Amino acid sequence: MATYTPLDIPEDGKLAHNIAHFARALRKAGLPIGPGRTLDAVNAVAAAGFDRREDFYFTLQAIFVSRPEERSTFAQVFRLFWRDPRYLDHMMSLMLPQVHGVQEDRRAEAAEKRAAEALLDGQLPPPPKDDAEGEQIEIDASSTMSGEERLKTLDFEQMSTDEIAAAKRMLAKLTLPVQPLKTRRTAPSTLTARIDARRTLRDALRHGGEMTRLIHKAPVTRWPNLVVLCDISGSMADYSRMVLHFVHAVANRKGQGWARVHAFTFGTRLTNITRHLRARDVDAALRAAGSEAQDWSGGTRIGQSLHAFNRDWSRRVLGQGAVVLLITDGLDRDDADLLSRETERLHLSCRRLIWLNPLLRWTGFAPKAQGIRAVLPHVDSFRAGHSIASLEALGRAISEPSDHGERDRLLAMIRN
Repeated sequence: MATYTPLDIPEDGKLAHNIAHFARALRKAGLPIGPGRTLDAVNAVAAAGFDRREDFYFTLQAIFVSRPEERSTFAQVFRLFWRDPRYLDHMMSLMLPQVHGVQEDRRAEAAEKRAAEALLDGQLPPPPKDDAEGEQIEIDASSTMSGEERLKTLDFEQMSTDEIAAAKRMLAKLTLPVQPLKTRRTAPSTLTARIDARRTLRDALRHGGEMTRLIHKAPVTRWPNLVVLCDISGSMADYSRMVLHFVHAVANRKGQGWARVHAFTFGTRLTNITRHLRARDVDAALRAAGSEAQDWSGGTRIGQSLHAFNRDWSRRVLGQGAVVLLITDGLDRDDADLLSRETERLHLSCRRLIWLNPLLRWTGFAPKAQGIRAVLPHVDSFRAGHSIASLEALGRAISEPSDHGERDRLLAMIRN
């Protein structure tokens, strides 16, 4: 049985004051916390006691965390504020600009940069002074990318609080155009490409058999459906939140082409959040979706989730040439044969299956995981999904059937 050391309480009796500072840090990190929750946290700690660190952690989490996607931010701020005696040095190292040489520095974990910004409150230490006179390095930044271009290529997981807010505003303006589909049905048209012999002869009968005019026809066009299957497991939480912001913008923008936008989330189970995305306010929509999907930031069962979708929803939403976006990292430890069968069935049921994987951002990415090997042969296009720029490139993958992304290259690696 695990043992827990008692939590160190300041001797000056300023626990309530420290909890207020902790709440302020959480608010700066992006959690919606007001004075009421701070007062509730102080009362809850007084009622529950603080004999164990675990009790203190979950008592504060129960008060301050209202959505599953906020757990990672809370965990990082808690670790840095309460548990790590050297958190200040660590946070400053995260915030200071660094020059990467041969040995790369450790990248900040999910929500760690936002926690550092919240606790430092924007105050950075002065740069170290070198007593010895050395060479001064001048950097010409005239040709560097602008802030907006840099934000487009920045990894969602490494964004700060301000960068996430700016990225959400950019995602709200993105479009996902699609070409209309030609059907077998025809309708009268002023175009002279095809003659409608049946209607022309019927019109001639009305005039005693004399053909007075030619009636033409053209194929009827319609718009396809967009179906999004988004992984919300622990490894995908930061990416799925930003992708759902983008999907909300696509679902609520009129006149861009899609007939309907259907959205599903999956971790350990499948959840339909289509009706929640109809809300005009994106925060309200994602808050309702988070409440509906109870497996946020949990485990991953991709094969079982795709099986549930194919069984319960494929006939309802995949008709008439739907396009499916599968957003997942493919890290599934369940039955690989089941995952392969269900992905193949999904591929055969839709017009195009496009897989967005944030792991593809790495230069040395290789399809070594069994889940990736099971899914890759059954997708039409395999693309990265870790930044705004990668989401902007989706339009080309949808409109051009010949665009396969990185699928063919990685399939060749599997065969070899």
